[in-house]
Amino acid sequence: MDKKVYSKEGKELRNIVLADSVFAREVSEGSIWHAIRNELANLRQGTAKTKTRREVNGSTSKPWRQKGTGRARAGRRKSPLWRGGGVVFGPQPRDYSYHLPKKIKRLAMKSILSIKAANDESFRVVEDFHIESGKTRDLATILNNFPNSGRTVLVLAADDKLTRRAGGNIRNLSLLTYNRLRAHDLYYGNNILILESAVKKLGEFYGS
Repeated sequence: MDKKVYSKEGKELRNIVLADSVFAREVSEGSIWHAIRNELANLRQGTAKTKTRREVNGSTSKPWRQKGTGRARAGRRKSPLWRGGGVVFGPQPRDYSYHLPKKIKRLAMKSILSIKAANDESFRVVEDFHIESGKTRDLATILNNFPNSGRTVLVLAADDKLTRRAGGNIRNLSLLTYNRLRAHDLYYGNNILILESAVKKLGEFYGS
């Protein structure tokens, strides 16, 4: 697959050949669904909790005697039937994360990249750049030269700390490295910008 390489100013420079095994393969919708579900599950804190009848505050003595009052039998005020009592089968702290096979993750990433690469308007290969100042306005100036409506994803060739710092305050921007992609961000990203060196590394990393 041939794609155009754009400069930081948004002008066409040259063409580049993308690996068909990564950017033009058959899409597996099932793997995409599993990858996104796995990422969202792993992000859940699992801290929701309700108190059982053993944990709520209240007296443990019988509110009235068993017989002779004309009222229903009652053992203690912490019963789930009473106001202020415990909760039956309420949520308890748990770990929602689970392991997803590596092959499914890789298949999902290649499928998403193939979907995005098919759209020339939302998928752009950009010449390599580095935000030496680490300032937000320098990165924002570059991003404004490309379509940036909605969510924008910038894929880097390495973990560039200064560029990441520059993009930390830009709304709807996700900074990813080629070997640590997130299926959720890629799939729902409206604009995908990939550095030229990152494209080559993606072909090597996922093409094998």
